[in-house]
Amino acid sequence: MKKLVFCIALAGCASAIPDQPTTRIDFTAPETYPEGVVYDSISNVYFVSSARLGSIGKVSAQGTYSPLINDPTFKSSYGLKVHPDGKRLFACIGDANYSKFTSPDTRKKMSRLIGIDILTGKKTDDIDLSKLVPGQHFANDLVFDHQQNAYVTDSFANVIYKITPGGNASVFADSPLFKTEGIGLNGIVYHPSGYLLTVSSGTGTIYKIELNNPKKISKVMTEQFFMNGDGLLLTSNDTLVVVQNGGSDKIYELTSKDNWSSAKLSASTLVADRFTYPSTATLVKDKIFVMNAKFSELTDSTSVPSKIFAIQHARLMPLPK
Repeated sequence: MKKLVFCIALAGCASAIPDQPTTRIDFTAPETYPEGVVYDSISNVYFVSSARLGSIGKVSAQGTYSPLINDPTFKSSYGLKVHPDGKRLFACIGDANYSKFTSPDTRKKMSRLIGIDILTGKKTDDIDLSKLVPGQHFANDLVFDHQQNAYVTDSFANVIYKITPGGNASVFADSPLFKTEGIGLNGIVYHPSGYLLTVSSGTGTIYKIELNNPKKISKVMTEQFFMNGDGLLLTSNDTLVVVQNGGSDKIYELTSKDNWSSAKLSASTLVADRFTYPSTATLVKDKIFVMNAKFSELTDSTSVPSKIFAIQHARLMPLPK
């Protein structure tokens, strides 16, 4: 009898699971392969980066793409954040892997944090991060704290940089825990309790770094590793969204009850949503939207470069407790 009841309940649950992909905002931007996305509530547009061309554009809610800045020195643009002043957009700039304009003098060497006036599209800030530590560089993602300091992950050097409001850059956090082959530290968020959370694509681990003592670094204990973890989004003090690509192509929600000493999986997207190499996430009112970067095409020599890309709603379905 118990088995029959269980089967009926399961069948009822299965019938309630959506079988169609979620809402997409399609936009035409040939060969851009946008990795970063951030929604600006003031102008009601999405800003998107370009790993292929380095350009930065904006996408309306109706799916109209228009350029914000095209700078020939921007080989690739990745993570994006609107500055707390609401007037500037900041972008991670480099030449890590997919740039159409790569050159020997910048390949895996260039690492910059760029500020752009949202209204005019003019460059306001240009901070060189490539000389702070030796080796290869890949400025990948950034976040601001409550004092308007910026923190940038370097996915090749596997350090976190700190840039003050005045533009002074330094190495904020460097640890043997961060070291890995290939792409390491990636998405990063600021927690109002005074620490950073970042995920390593290479180790699949989420790390917690105290702002007042950056040598105090700990692993957030989770039920699984997030290999190829990319963008992070803190939707509340105890809820974190993790974007995972590299074959999984899913978005997960984690919740913590102990100030991010540990976390449990609470929700995820469905295979039916058919994300195409999701990279970063942004909050639009109470909904999460994710960029489909389509990077798998860039490693396939037979692929025809895409003209159309999509920002997609991430429908997080609660997982059984």
